Amino acid sequence: MKKLFLLALAWTLSVQSKAEVKLPAVLGSNMVLQRNTQVNFWGQATPNSTVRIATSWNDATYEVRADKDGNWKTKLTTGEAGGPYTIRVSDGKEKVLENVLLGEVWICSGQSNMEMPVFGFMYQPVEGCVDAIVEANDYPGIRMFTVPQVSSKTPMTDCEAEWKTSTPESVGRFSAVGYFFGRTLYQVLGIPIGLVTPNWGGSTIEAWMTEESIDNLEGIDHDLAKSGIYANSIPQRLYNGMILPVCNFTAKGFIWYQGESNRKNWFDYCALQVRLVDLWRSLWGDDSMPFYMVQLAPYHYEGENLRSLPLTIEAQYKAAAQIPHSGIAATTDLGNRTCIHPQKKLEVGRRLAFLALANDYGIKGLPRPAPTFKSMERDGNKLILSFNNLSERNAWSEADSFCGFLPDGYTRPDGFEIAGEDRVFYPAKGNYKWWENQIEVSAEQVPEPVAVRYAFKNWCPEANVITTMGQPLVPFRTDDWPLDDIGEIK
Repeated sequence: MKKLFLLALAWTLSVQSKAEVKLPAVLGSNMVLQRNTQVNFWGQATPNSTVRIATSWNDATYEVRADKDGNWKTKLTTGEAGGPYTIRVSDGKEKVLENVLLGEVWICSGQSNMEMPVFGFMYQPVEGCVDAIVEANDYPGIRMFTVPQVSSKTPMTDCEAEWKTSTPESVGRFSAVGYFFGRTLYQVLGIPIGLVTPNWGGSTIEAWMTEESIDNLEGIDHDLAKSGIYANSIPQRLYNGMILPVCNFTAKGFIWYQGESNRKNWFDYCALQVRLVDLWRSLWGDDSMPFYMVQLAPYHYEGENLRSLPLTIEAQYKAAAQIPHSGIAATTDLGNRTCIHPQKKLEVGRRLAFLALANDYGIKGLPRPAPTFKSMERDGNKLILSFNNLSERNAWSEADSFCGFLPDGYTRPDGFEIAGEDRVFYPAKGNYKWWENQIEVSAEQVPEPVAVRYAFKNWCPEANVITTMGQPLVPFRTDDWPLDDIGEIK
């Protein structure tokens, strides 16, 4: 009897030790997998066991051997967008993932303006949030995964979260910029969209990077880069706790809304942004993943007429010029003087989506990216300004042109300052040169102008230049003169 008991006990323990396959949270029911590629699929199982994965969209079966620690990783071949499908995973005991879709997957990251949910923050609403929540059930192909806010000193491989389908409750709680971006893609492409958002309000860009990547970066203020601003923002903590748990999940690209917390080291932001993109693309294993950023929105910060904001914006555009497959959604017209979290998240999400739809999906007829300064020539006491992303002469029907007709009638372009050799700036009078799609600016106090600035301060309500498709002119300056009115940034 004793021998039989011991045999039965051994058999029971053997069965119990053969645990069910464990998958990371980001691989779960209701998820969207990137279509028409090979996606990463990984997890844990009984050490040295054979894991079988069956996918219903192509009736394929895959086998992979777990290592001595039980870890395994393989790739699944996906097809055209569609679903719902199932994935069956087993090393003896079957685990089934249901309601899986194939479509487009995007990572949506940043600080509080990415974190801000559709239902808003307290006393800080999101414009159009009620309609978005009420209409949530109209978009069953949108799926959302919010990475928990975890700051970790050590690298993490998983998190506690789950994929959500589009319902009033899930949409209300999800990133507004991320959701409106995804919804626009869904409306135009008509295919499932998966959105993964790791975000943390107040975080610096350094917190989303490795210490090594910052240490190896030349020409930056390393003391500032390593100090961060908040305890949870010292280098690598959010990278460890929020990026590593999802970095194996195959995705199309990134959207990024961050930079307010880096105005203190605006002079380093370009280099840091370029390095972060390199780091993340390497981590996801694709050097050509699109990376779309949001231009920081106007806000008074430490003073309306001070310049830390436009200097950071300047750094954003310098970074974009160095990053292949990137772009910026402009927000010159979307700021709020007294609220750092602008209400118009729908416009931000749409402008990000316009970049992706045009660049990555070949959709034509959408607004071009926002106009940026191109060149300047002098004509007596006037400066004649030309811009990128506008229609050429005699081709206005094919692209955006400047819009001088607003609801209150004809409006002159405003928000410009010009200076002569004395480097003293004065507000400038502007006029549109319709036949050339240019703007001319002048000021009585500056008979021989040599430099111009547009919206180049923290808060510039006068700035009103937009295109016929609603894209605002990006803040700029033509000079590189030292500034003594940046403000003390704490």
